[in-house]
Amino acid sequence: MANSSPPRPHTATTSPAPNWRHTAFPMSDPPDISDFLLESRNSPEARPRKRAEAQHQHDRILKAALHVFDLHQLAEAQREIEEAEKQRRQRVAEEAKRIEKERQAKIKQLEDEARLAAQKAAPLPKPVVAAPPPVSPSAQLPTPPPPPEEPKKQGQPKEQAPAAQQPTSQPANPFAKDGATLQVNGTKPSSFGAAASPFGAPSLSAPKLTPPSTQPSPSPFGNGTSAPTAPAKPTTATPATAAPAVSVPAAHPELERHITVHKNLKELRKYMAQQAKANQALKNRMGDMRRDIRKSFGQLTSGGLRENRIPVARIVATLTAGLKEVPSEMMDPTQFVLAPREPVEGALHNEDKLPSLYLYLLNVLSKAAISQFVNESSADTRTAEAIGQAVVKVYTEADFLWRGKPMIDMLVAKYRVVCPVLFGVRGNDRMERGRAAVGWRKEDGRWIPEQLHIDRMTGLGAGFAAMTLRDFSRVKRDSPWPPTAYWTALAQIVNTPPEEMSDTQCCVLKSMIADNEARFLGFYGNAGVAALRCALIDFPARIPRTSAASETLKVLAKTINVKTGLDLENM
Repeated sequence: MANSSPPRPHTATTSPAPNWRHTAFPMSDPPDISDFLLESRNSPEARPRKRAEAQHQHDRILKAALHVFDLHQLAEAQREIEEAEKQRRQRVAEEAKRIEKERQAKIKQLEDEARLAAQKAAPLPKPVVAAPPPVSPSAQLPTPPPPPEEPKKQGQPKEQAPAAQQPTSQPANPFAKDGATLQVNGTKPSSFGAAASPFGAPSLSAPKLTPPSTQPSPSPFGNGTSAPTAPAKPTTATPATAAPAVSVPAAHPELERHITVHKNLKELRKYMAQQAKANQALKNRMGDMRRDIRKSFGQLTSGGLRENRIPVARIVATLTAGLKEVPSEMMDPTQFVLAPREPVEGALHNEDKLPSLYLYLLNVLSKAAISQFVNESSADTRTAEAIGQAVVKVYTEADFLWRGKPMIDMLVAKYRVVCPVLFGVRGNDRMERGRAAVGWRKEDGRWIPEQLHIDRMTGLGAGFAAMTLRDFSRVKRDSPWPPTAYWTALAQIVNTPPEEMSDTQCCVLKSMIADNEARFLGFYGNAGVAALRCALIDFPARIPRTSAASETLKVLAKTINVKTGLDLENM
């Protein structure tokens, strides 16, 4: 029969074009539509074949459906994992914000508590002039005071004449006029005569420095620290309750030398002004160099030496020009160092004299550094780090060393005058002589406001820490002002007797420690921890009268505990 012929084989021309269904669900080629017209499609032989094809089609569709279901489940699982990770990250961020907010709130609460305590302690009755017991002049100073002024001040420490209110940071060694000599413990270490040159050999002779006498102290500072003790009691009988207005380390030649160097620097400025009058070229260059150094210090920014390499390089270039390029009169550098120096083998500068312009620029450098500490670091103590790095970098340059040592003694001498409490000078800052002793500044014959004085001391304390707490273990240079000076200053403040403590000491102590505790502990380890406890816990606890300045020390101890976990109160 014609209709019983087998189906025609499928050719490529009759196959349908592939589409997405064929791609997604592969199957055998569908039968041609003409096959359904054949009578053999219902034959007994075709039935098993049709059932097999139907079963195969069913299995194929089931497998494809299961595959799609598996893909859907994987997509859902991946979406759930991504959603869970997103929620976890949000929870971590929210938790971090909550912890930071709680930490800030705790610090603010501590500051508010300290401020409230300070406000409660602030309204104290103003002392009456006649209330304090009479204090003899010998009880106020370890050396005899000038005879014309002291008899008028006996019993009235606040009623001084303005002419006698010179800073008592140099109580034992005022330079008398008309060639009078300096008297220290019955000796005459130096003199200023009316010579033709203010820096002649007879006019300035560096005294031989001897180590100060020390006594063991029960605090951790007593071992290995040359902290000056309280001055010996005078022979004049005084009431037991009368606290001295001024107290300085007794018979300390190095501190006396600080005053001498500072006075010599003033004479140096006068001497350079005389040179400039006779040399117009020197006058022009000297003014430009002075302005370059001051401008470079003003351009220092927060960061390290890499960020401040341009202003530091400009300062170095200016000092190099004053040392080698611009001619000026030669001068003996011994007048501006704290201890005599002998020539050192292999040193770059072993000569007896250096250019006076170079020494003058070093004086400008030290003055600009102190001014920058006062103006910038008083508002933000973190800026002192960059300034201190620049100062130490310049002073340790090999070209600027004299006989193997840096010329930083000029800066140290100026620091002794502007911040005497770092060198063991103590004074009652509620009295005239005490204010002058601790570095309280006067403007137009009047004491500056208390807040301005606190800001000055804060900047100077932070600058002192930035210059002394520097690690030189990985470089070939030596520290010009080593960390032992920081330890000594800390000890001299902490070992103050209760009757001689002042708010100025608290301000300086707080600025020395704040943001510097890690570096201090890096140098002294466990001994540094004990020293911090003495400074922040024991010292304010011994202050007889609570004040805002003493409360800041307690707040600083709690702040260190919050930041680092170092609990100084429960040690």
